[in-house]
Amino acid sequence: MRQRAARHDTMRTMAQVRQALSSLSGFPEWLPAGHIVEQHFVDILRRTFELHGFSGIQTRAVEPLSELTRKGETSKEVYLLNRLQEDPGDSDAETDPRKRLGLHFDLTVPFARYVVDNAGLLTFPFKRYQIQKVWRGERPQEGRFREFIQADIDIVGDGALPLHHDVEVPLIMHEALSALPVPAVTIHVSNRKVAQGFYQSIGIDSGRLIEVLRVVDKLDKIGPEKVAAELTQSVGVSAQQAAQALRLATITGTDGQDVSGQVLRALAGAEPAELLEEGLAELTALLEAAGRRRPGAVVADLKIARGLDYYTGTVYESFMAGHEDLGSVCSGGRYDSLATNGKRTFPGVGISIGLSRLLARVIGEGLVEVSRPVPTAVLVAVSDEAHRSASDAIADALRARGISADVAPSAAKFGKQIKAADKRSIPFVWFPGADGAPDSVKDIRSGEQVEADTSTWRPPSADIAPQVTVSLSGVDAAAGSGTGSQAGTEADTEADSAS
Repeated sequence: MRQRAARHDTMRTMAQVRQALSSLSGFPEWLPAGHIVEQHFVDILRRTFELHGFSGIQTRAVEPLSELTRKGETSKEVYLLNRLQEDPGDSDAETDPRKRLGLHFDLTVPFARYVVDNAGLLTFPFKRYQIQKVWRGERPQEGRFREFIQADIDIVGDGALPLHHDVEVPLIMHEALSALPVPAVTIHVSNRKVAQGFYQSIGIDSGRLIEVLRVVDKLDKIGPEKVAAELTQSVGVSAQQAAQALRLATITGTDGQDVSGQVLRALAGAEPAELLEEGLAELTALLEAAGRRRPGAVVADLKIARGLDYYTGTVYESFMAGHEDLGSVCSGGRYDSLATNGKRTFPGVGISIGLSRLLARVIGEGLVEVSRPVPTAVLVAVSDEAHRSASDAIADALRARGISADVAPSAAKFGKQIKAADKRSIPFVWFPGADGAPDSVKDIRSGEQVEADTSTWRPPSADIAPQVTVSLSGVDAAAGSGTGSQAGTEADTEADSAS
């Protein structure tokens, strides 16, 4: 009977772990069980980041258009913010990009502005995490939204930032991802100095380097033949240079010395530029340090370039085992000159999870289960409306001890109140004692009913809050990824209240 009830409960709950219906595409909303998964992911990320000394911040939703478009090809993605009726006294608001406001499309650009604005108040190196919504004017499709949550960590220095932070950032993010109930994630790294130095070494002039990087960054999307054609026809490099650029993009590995050797051989006798040697030294040091601290977490992948202009060195992309078609779930890199006030420069390195697109895949593929779609652990029954205050007092006493409780909406027959609890997947129903009799509580999954006192009774730890776990269908895909995390153990609850 217990197994049959539990199986029925899981099936009903899983049916609710889905995206809510909406007439507006690109702006995801979740049903309650889906929101529980989202909040569970956010809590795990937050706790991991704080364990490593990162401070949480939030930045404003809007930035001047001049800030949003000064680095990278992003103008087509920016949502502008306009009043329905413009202020007649602000006639240049439509033409001056310093006065036009847009919603931020990532968290790095507003963070750089935040650092500059508050440089006199911050202590460097400044380690921050930020979990917040962003907006992009993209065509909605699987894994691509117009409004979504990103989770970023960044470390920013004042004037300089040691290379060891380029190792720290991806390893922290890998630790955080490994704590989530998702398939294993591997972080792929490269270094833009390697790519640009390589292109210099084979004779590509400096005016074309960034454009070559952008085209090569499309390799997974359009394939090597189209990349080669675009390099020769649009960028203007030779067929031999295009072939060498593609050869560089095929190099992968976890051994820094081996990766460096492959790069130098791909030069086909050309003298390595100083920038290439600098980039290879940085990449090798990163791979060696990451291999010692977290084996298997990081792999070199020299096709990674990252399309935004502000990256200057190490770059990251991350892929989830069995779901490589989703693309990178976590990306970032080093930016040495994005944050500056003209007198001081604040170099940084960071990495970002596209949390909403990760959730959409995990939920859409049924990779997680939620034990119930509501936080309520106990429904307190109401014997009749004249005694509702007694049920209210019971619920208050349970809540005071950290047990989520609700009171039945009506004094229907107890059988109907039990069915109401079952419909919401609430595991326990509390019955107030009548005429001095002791109270009792019933586990409606097993049918077991025992006497109970609000000062001592406590549900099993697994029932305190909804549990988020890897679904049976996702076990194989998630093997070895450290999955099976839970949404609300007693320890988690205490940690949350202490934060």
